[in-house]
Amino acid sequence: MRNRPIPGSSGIIRTVSTLGDPVLHRACEDVTDFGPSLARLVEDMFATMYAARGVGLAANQIGVPLRVFVYDCPDDDDVRHLGHVVNPRLVEADGITVRGPEGCLSLPGIEAGTQRFDRAVVRGRTVTGDEVEITGTGWFARCLQHECDHLDGTVYTDRLTGLRRARALRKARRAHGATEGPRDRIAP
Repeated sequence: MRNRPIPGSSGIIRTVSTLGDPVLHRACEDVTDFGPSLARLVEDMFATMYAARGVGLAANQIGVPLRVFVYDCPDDDDVRHLGHVVNPRLVEADGITVRGPEGCLSLPGIEAGTQRFDRAVVRGRTVTGDEVEITGTGWFARCLQHECDHLDGTVYTDRLTGLRRARALRKARRAHGATEGPRDRIAP
């Protein structure tokens, strides 16, 4: 029997920022207040992530420029990883480099083959301020790296190059009217 509430069950679904929104392209600030407002933010983030059918969500994706992300993501062995990290730092990313399909709730419906390490370690805190370390492999390692990138102001399309990048940005522009800024404008 479950003794704790389902993450997001008391949260409010917030609007997800889309590519081109300045909040997605700036590094987020560290959390300094571990009070009730942080717990509400995490609850809202879970609700928003589940409503959008995502596996991870960074706070800046809902317009809050704080270093927080939530996740509910399987690894390559189909083991479910569920949680949140406050003030996360990617402390290790190693193993083999794998190019795999990657998407983002801020670019709904668009995927591109993106290179990521097959193993990642993130250190941070919980909403109550307790230290936490999370190790992920496979798909979950990709999720951890993706969410840490968001908090540093990086969207996965920033990691793409050449034709792969041009195609993803063109699809984003057509689908959502978004661009990453003047330096990334693509001629029709």
